[in-house]
Amino acid sequence: MISVRDGQNQILAQIARPTPPELVPVGAARGRVLAEDLRAPFDVPPTDNSAVDGYAVGSAEVPAAGARELDVVADLPAGAVFDGALGPGQAVRIMTGAPMPRGADTVYPQETVERLDGRVRVGSIRKGANVRMRGEDIQAGTVVIEGGTALRPQELGLIASLGRCQVLVHRRPRAVLLSTGDEVVEPGSPRKPGQIYDANRFTLAASIVEAGGEVIDLGIVPDARAELRARLLEAGALGEIVVTSGGVSVGVYDFVKEVLDEIGAIDFWQVAMQPGRPLAFGRIGSAHFFGLPGNPVASMLAYMLFVRPAIYKLAGRRRLFHETYAARATEPMSKKKGRREFKRGVLRFRDGAWEVRTTGPQGSGILSSMVAGNCLVVLEEERGDVAAGETVLVEPF
Repeated sequence: MISVRDGQNQILAQIARPTPPELVPVGAARGRVLAEDLRAPFDVPPTDNSAVDGYAVGSAEVPAAGARELDVVADLPAGAVFDGALGPGQAVRIMTGAPMPRGADTVYPQETVERLDGRVRVGSIRKGANVRMRGEDIQAGTVVIEGGTALRPQELGLIASLGRCQVLVHRRPRAVLLSTGDEVVEPGSPRKPGQIYDANRFTLAASIVEAGGEVIDLGIVPDARAELRARLLEAGALGEIVVTSGGVSVGVYDFVKEVLDEIGAIDFWQVAMQPGRPLAFGRIGSAHFFGLPGNPVASMLAYMLFVRPAIYKLAGRRRLFHETYAARATEPMSKKKGRREFKRGVLRFRDGAWEVRTTGPQGSGILSSMVAGNCLVVLEEERGDVAAGETVLVEPF
């Protein structure tokens, strides 16, 4: 069996380049991955401007002590520009965001002054107070968002603030999805004795979309060798990734590995992990093939560990793995040495520290444990049983 880390490295080494770039509207780019370094075409803010509603003055008019009266010569709303320059003894009423008038370098907040008829009485204030300087946020020519960044709402706002209505992103990787087995039926259809409704295709499809991929759903394939072969060949021609669930163990009717040997190639098919040991990785034509276990928890876990990083790399992301953190175990956890184990856990902050417990029974078919949990407890290969109070690694969902 191959280790989790070696398996991940083998998979990622085979992905030479991300999907091609395409231009999309900024408003449609949430979750997409930037395909170039984005540079600022101008300074942000583009001019010195007021940070408050108040009165703009030149610092020469600010009294060192006591008070002074100044003539208010104009009102300046945001979006307007003051023609001319402030002279001695003058002030301009200014709104937040309005460009600073020539001759002004300081703004009094309106609540700190006394407004008289056409005049304003001001006191002492620091030179340059309440002024946002040109380029203090971003300077022209600097890289504001690096290529390989998955775009969140804040990045989209920044891109729009630079005047861009379109952005160059990588095309979404296409993942072709199938479930296998006579025991699996479509939700909403009659279920015979011994059959189960297909959960894996739905968790996997949603997970792929969440990771930035595009799903092509080929449905359920029965335990018929010829049909499985035809559907896998079809899948290999449709996307960059093919993902199946079920049929990769050693049962009499587990045909996936056998068929893949004929129409493609298998690099490895067992991983030293629990749950999720039976996992096939290989190729069908130019597509990367992932044969995931049929048990729903094992299927989701194998997706998170192996398929998701591949989608991230195909999508052009720089960061391929999620962070892990340390937490204190509040209960004993059994663990066999020699394999990496992943338990579903409940992580919470209490008494100034993070602590974690399991969700209860940890069978690979207990999908409700993924619902009840908010993290994975990651127990490394060399580790044995965990005692209450020991530190463990957790990866939040």
